[in-house]
Amino acid sequence: MKHLALLAALSLAPTHAFAETSIGMADFTYDAAHHGKPVSSVIWYPSNDGGTVIRAAENAVFYGVDARQDGLLSDGGKLPVVVLSHGLGGNWRSLAWLAEDLAGQGALVISINHPASSTFDFDMAEGLKHWTRARDMSRALDKLMDDPTFSGRIDTSRIMAAGFSYGGWTALSLGGVKGNLAGEAAECEAQGEASTHCSDLKKAGISFGDLDADMWNASYKDQRITHVAAIDPALHHGFTKANVADLTADTLMIGLGEGKDRLVATDFDASGFVEILPDAKVVRIVPAYHFSLLPLCKPAGAAILKEENDDPVCTDPAGAKRADIHAEVASAISTQLGL
Repeated sequence: MKHLALLAALSLAPTHAFAETSIGMADFTYDAAHHGKPVSSVIWYPSNDGGTVIRAAENAVFYGVDARQDGLLSDGGKLPVVVLSHGLGGNWRSLAWLAEDLAGQGALVISINHPASSTFDFDMAEGLKHWTRARDMSRALDKLMDDPTFSGRIDTSRIMAAGFSYGGWTALSLGGVKGNLAGEAAECEAQGEASTHCSDLKKAGISFGDLDADMWNASYKDQRITHVAAIDPALHHGFTKANVADLTADTLMIGLGEGKDRLVATDFDASGFVEILPDAKVVRIVPAYHFSLLPLCKPAGAAILKEENDDPVCTDPAGAKRADIHAEVASAISTQLGL
């Protein structure tokens, strides 16, 4: 998508000290043999002391959040865990508002930058190997459980895989849903230019037929996952009950928009995916559209994007309030986790 290059440049903007906060954040980079290089991630957690208060994930288009860089983990009992996966071409900043909200309610949140499918490390062909993203999430849990600062505070009965768009699929995969490569290929054949996802693949010269069906359709379930929250997830076409037979996690599906405001590639109602998840809680937010999940935009954000001939990701449907959409998403997830 066009806006990735602009956001990459803007994301280099410096941070500054702001008001006090009860949220801590720290680097959470870890080795990943399946990539042959480290995975850059950030952990968010309750913190009332120490560190340096900064404004994180802010740039000329989007507002950021306040956090204590390297703050001390607050005293207390066990904390639920959320491993958070961004969309295709996104990065940890894309969902910083959600991580900050959940950490403020008492969760440990790991925001992952997926190699090959993030803003600063993007390769469409490699990024489509969705199983590497699931492995990123599992490795993050490995590191967390070995970390002396956090390991003793983990509530193993509340470990959530959560994600947006492609990250929504990553969360579902980690929860036990198996992919259907033939179903995705058929969807792109049927939708053509109507699906931006399929159109982007075509422009990149990539076909689902070139991918490894055995790897695509295999299980990447992590038995430690007890909850899944998938926000406007992708890659769920042509599924049957067999694809979801191993999904035992408490599952939340969140859909954004309706009608022309619903993104074709992530419409789990149109694909029939939600129909084979009878035990899932389903939340549909209207009015909204897919990119309403991005951070709150600054007053000049839409104009900057227009000037750069970029995607209008700051323009929500008539009547939509992005702050309210964010609040509804955060509330649904926190309720699911019992925060």
